[in-house]
Amino acid sequence: MEYPLLESIHSPADIKGWNDEKLNQLSAEIRQRIIDVMSVNGGHLASNLGTIELTIALHKVFDSPDDKLIWDVSHQTYSHKLLTGRNPRFHTIRQHKGLCGFSHPKESSYDHFYAGHAGTALSLALGLVKNRDLAKRHEYIIPIIGDATLTCGMSLEALNNLSREIKRFIVILNDNAMSISQNVGAITRILSRILSNPTTHKLHQEIDMLVSKIPSLGAMLSKQGHKITESLKNLVSPAAFFQQYGLSYIGPVDGHNIAKMVELFEELKDSNWPIVVHVQTNKGQGMEQAIRNPVSYHGVKPFNKDTGKFLPTPSSKPTFPKIFGSHILKMAENDPSLVAVTPAMSAGSCLDEFMAKFPDRCLDVGIAEGHCVTFSGGLAYGRKMKVICSIYSTFLQRALDNLFHDVCLQELPVVFAIDRAGIAGPDGSTHNGIYDISFLNAMPNMIIAQPRNGQLLKELMESAFAWGRPAAIRYPNLATEDSTGPLTYRELGKGEVLAQGQDILLIGLGHMAYTALQVREKLSELGINATVLDPVFVKPLDTELLFSLLDTHQRIVTIEEHSAVCGLGAIVNHFLMTQGYSQLQVINIGVPEAFIEHGSHAQLSQELGLSPDKIAQRVTQQFSLAERIKA
Repeated sequence: MEYPLLESIHSPADIKGWNDEKLNQLSAEIRQRIIDVMSVNGGHLASNLGTIELTIALHKVFDSPDDKLIWDVSHQTYSHKLLTGRNPRFHTIRQHKGLCGFSHPKESSYDHFYAGHAGTALSLALGLVKNRDLAKRHEYIIPIIGDATLTCGMSLEALNNLSREIKRFIVILNDNAMSISQNVGAITRILSRILSNPTTHKLHQEIDMLVSKIPSLGAMLSKQGHKITESLKNLVSPAAFFQQYGLSYIGPVDGHNIAKMVELFEELKDSNWPIVVHVQTNKGQGMEQAIRNPVSYHGVKPFNKDTGKFLPTPSSKPTFPKIFGSHILKMAENDPSLVAVTPAMSAGSCLDEFMAKFPDRCLDVGIAEGHCVTFSGGLAYGRKMKVICSIYSTFLQRALDNLFHDVCLQELPVVFAIDRAGIAGPDGSTHNGIYDISFLNAMPNMIIAQPRNGQLLKELMESAFAWGRPAAIRYPNLATEDSTGPLTYRELGKGEVLAQGQDILLIGLGHMAYTALQVREKLSELGINATVLDPVFVKPLDTELLFSLLDTHQRIVTIEEHSAVCGLGAIVNHFLMTQGYSQLQVINIGVPEAFIEHGSHAQLSQELGLSPDKIAQRVTQQFSLAERIKA
């Protein structure tokens, strides 16, 4: 398909003189461009279809990148990318070496921060305001947040530090799921229009400034005027919530009417106070299937753009999250004391069926990771309830103190189902779950386990509560083998030898145990016979099994899809040194100390040296086995 208007844009400056008709045509082209590319690449669809007109209006009125648009989460920035010179490369989005699916400062000067986690935009924006004011600059700072952002405690902390004296600070509240406060009836709509009209708002500001200058009485009269305005607005809108933080409230505004938003933003540029503009948008706007089912079309896999139907997946195997979701439902059906908690990840973690069947025992607490962990600790108090906290690896990072203070220190047996542990593939650097072992290992009495397949995942889930301690079961979002066979109780801290040899000990964590088995096959072709150990438990290690294996192996290789400097390798190294095995030759293979960009799992594994051929090559070279083979 051709996109004549879109292809003529090299920067937002190109649309400054365009009329409403032309801007609306541009929005149609952008919508089709996003659908066309997402149907092939997959990605965040519904949220991006809902913010097209808003993004056009912002770039029409403000002068980005001098004026700073700060996107919360930033998964809805596809239109922003298209308007800022990245349309020629847009077909590469979320692909290896292509455009990032989130804002990316190294990709464009129009992107100011990496943003893959919710709740950061307001804090970053307030920091930018202070930076601007200290440097005596005058650009606008415009954070764009979603309604769900306000469930994040960090956003409320930022609001609490907001000053009424801030100028050129406009918060865009993109409300695409629910109204913060429902407006009912014709009278309330009329009052809301009057009170939220930019002209009325500007007139009120000017009168307030004049009144405040009256000697002796000015401050008191101004304060009373604010009280009257706020009282009226309280009847019809969410104004009170924002005004208690010093923000003037405008809205709700139709987020798909470019002309009205442009007019509004132009009027607000002269405001002397910080403002929140409540914009209502529809997720999936312009695509009927996405409007009807915004959850399924939030993060999509490739689909038929004519029918909207998703294309078949290449693998018929279930993923670790799907196995987790189906098995936790079975556990809940058999055990009424089982409770699951998640921070706004019920769909991604495959908890929706559990939530539908047992809504009182599957609890979504919103984008509130710290609260999620502490709440889980409270639920586990008294040890009457079996609590599973289902959380992504990178989201658990946000709750480190809660994990330490409210679960581990209290010795509460919460089981953490850590999803997306490992390389995040197309989501990239903000989502790679490659650090959790490091901080989990620092917690006394914490158990860390990782299953290599679906059967072992279910066995660990069934066994975890018998251990009586805080426990973490980490797993990636990858397809894996499953079984309907009987489940075996997993004894705490017991590993498994998957293949016996004598030349090298390969320790492969989780699904990397299968990589270790493939490495073993490649080494065997060279006459090298390797033992493969799946430790199952990172903490505690199976020391008894290790002692027996170290009696016959002088070369050790640890293989993990985690940061190599602070994961399984570091834990094994510490064990070897403290137990007097300093003479052994050891190679730690994992993710190098760098922020890993996006790409497919296979591409990144190859690039990072985690593929079987790359590992075998490194082992033979570093252990000088090539010379032995030639001999």
